[in-house]
Amino acid sequence: MEIALLAIIIGMAWFWLDSMDKRERAVLLGHELASRFNLQLLDETVACSKLWLGRNSRGHVKFLRTYEFEVSANGADRLHCHLILLGNQLGTWHIPPYQQAFND
Repeated sequence: MEIALLAIIIGMAWFWLDSMDKRERAVLLGHELASRFNLQLLDETVACSKLWLGRNSRGHVKFLRTYEFEVSANGADRLHCHLILLGNQLGTWHIPPYQQAFND
């Protein structure tokens, strides 16, 4: 009984640490995507919204996580975006089209 309880606790600790690592990766990827489109990532908005299992190209089972986040073009607007991580790899992402303001 003690061994089973210990295995459950170790598994939960591993999952928690892995989830924190993947969130940091999502923040980094969010920054890269936002800067690619001259947008600002609103860091505190990055959150995991979905978690399920998927297979990578080699057929290995990995966690598939969807992270929702917001970006801003001028600090006053907010665009709702998301990215999907399969393990540690960026799968798909979405940043909606926006009207870029031009100064004359």
